[in-house]
Amino acid sequence: MAEKLLMIALSPTMEKGTIVKWVKKENESFTEGDVLCEVETDKTTMEYEATEEGTLLKILVPEGEKAAVGDPIAIFGEPGEDISSLLNENIEKVKSEEIRSETTERKTGGEIENIKAKEAEFESISDRIKISPLAKKIALMKNIDITRIKGTGPGGRIIKRDVEGYSTATVSQATMLQDKLIYVETSDEDRIIPLSDKRRIIGERLSQSKYTSPHFYLTVSVNMENIMENRKTINNKLNDKISMNTFLIKIIANTLRKHRRINSTLLNDKIIEFGRIDIALAVAQENGLITPIVRNADKKGILQIENELRELIEKAKNNKLEPEEYTNATFTISNLGSFGVDEFTAIINPPASAILAIGMIKKIPIVENDEIIIKPMMKMTLSSDHRVIDGAVAAIFMKDLKETLENPILAIL
Repeated sequence: MAEKLLMIALSPTMEKGTIVKWVKKENESFTEGDVLCEVETDKTTMEYEATEEGTLLKILVPEGEKAAVGDPIAIFGEPGEDISSLLNENIEKVKSEEIRSETTERKTGGEIENIKAKEAEFESISDRIKISPLAKKIALMKNIDITRIKGTGPGGRIIKRDVEGYSTATVSQATMLQDKLIYVETSDEDRIIPLSDKRRIIGERLSQSKYTSPHFYLTVSVNMENIMENRKTINNKLNDKISMNTFLIKIIANTLRKHRRINSTLLNDKIIEFGRIDIALAVAQENGLITPIVRNADKKGILQIENELRELIEKAKNNKLEPEEYTNATFTISNLGSFGVDEFTAIINPPASAILAIGMIKKIPIVENDEIIIKPMMKMTLSSDHRVIDGAVAAIFMKDLKETLENPILAIL
């Protein structure tokens, strides 16, 4: 009997997915384990595998369009089956959703107009703003924020020509912020970019992290001379070069092994100090960030970490990471040194309680033994969740990490 093929959650935070490609076409048969389509989630592009055999009778969501988790994306069954009833169900569902969406939009639009009218009326009669009735009427019709207009009439009063002159900038967007309507002016030269699901999820998760986890920050400067020399020596003996990120991951992992509270999370009324050390590295993508993870980094050698990291970064850039390759890290590194950034602070990536922001290695003058010398220095900033990590605990970790980076031989202790 024909059934609906529903969109499933292909990543832990997925709410909607975009059909990138239908691998199976209509009237094409498939067996369990066959890839039916490729779906772009909020993080990466995943393969949707069949859980049973059948024939793809009708595609409901074409390539390039989105579907929420639980929504039907296709109909499958036996060849030649009558699927008219399932199609009618889907059509009715789409119609009802469209009606509900239109009703919500009308309601929201009416609420915004009411707020604008009330604000304009309030501002017009306040002591701070003077506006003529005609100017006020024009401003209301054109959705212009009169608080942004400088009046040229008697006593600074806003008059018709002020509003008409200001209206050359088109006000086309409005949003609510703390019960106040905020206007955004746009023009033909502006580029409007729809917010992707990935960018939305990033915003939601990091906003939640920032405002639920009390962040505090510690910054240290590190002399990278010794580790750069060690890296050069190793790379001279290898065909493939070892990246600086690989060295950082290995040394940070070894340091975390001695400072378990940094490698922890808060779960309800308990602090969990992880036994595993899974380090994520933030990687930039076109529409956001993703954090591929080197699992058990403290138990792996430099070459193994390098090979894994290279493969993970390549998959990240091609949206091919599996959820287990980018979720549930115990610690995260964000390195913007290659972009010429001296130092910065990063927002903690849940469920971890800390993240290390790394700046560029830069030759600067420092004082050593009362002499001014030039050394390659790098700044690191640790963001910590104060609910889990105390300032002194974080400071001792950073002191130990700095000493190990400046004297890599300590990493074997």
